[in-house]
Amino acid sequence: MSPRRPERRSEESARAIVRAALELCREVGYGKLSIEGIAARAGVGKNTIYRWWPSKSAVLLDGLLSVMTVDASFPDSGDVTADFRTQITAATGTIFRPDTGPHYAALIGEAQQDPELARALWDRLISHLTSAATQRIQSAQRRGQIRPDLAPDLVIELLYGPVYYHWLIRQQPADADHIHMIVDTVLAGLAPANTRPDAPPTGNSRPHPQ
Repeated sequence: MSPRRPERRSEESARAIVRAALELCREVGYGKLSIEGIAARAGVGKNTIYRWWPSKSAVLLDGLLSVMTVDASFPDSGDVTADFRTQITAATGTIFRPDTGPHYAALIGEAQQDPELARALWDRLISHLTSAATQRIQSAQRRGQIRPDLAPDLVIELLYGPVYYHWLIRQQPADADHIHMIVDTVLAGLAPANTRPDAPPTGNSRPHPQ
């Protein structure tokens, strides 16, 4: 769902349109957001918007991406738990903040009924985050910190799923302490068996006679 970009597109009008979409969505909610309302607030005609965007969700997505810069890069300190703590806390602090979180939540909800929007969210935002996470997970697997038989996609779901559940279902973004607890718990369970603190002895060791 990339916006249509004719050669002579007026950048000033485009900025006014996405700004109007963000403002109105905050004021009236996504359900009451309309192309007519966006056009009136931006001072343009509806046809101007439809020449560049196919729907209100496409306008809002452009607006969201214009004000939300997410650093998808991962630190690699050698400590995978510390690195995921840092990255997830920083990313959620940006994505779920009050001026962007409601817009993102609205688009996620709309994407359940709009496959084109779902693809746009994936291509333009989510895939960048998961690609960086995948690389960090694979690095940890090579170092023996995460079981090598696990697909990175599964690890991502286990790490990020609870964070999204807390935000979308409980409607309360997880704080840093809760994120750290999620990361610690998940990665402890995904470590190779012989590296866990409670792992039984291996090799030729035998229990001492009583």
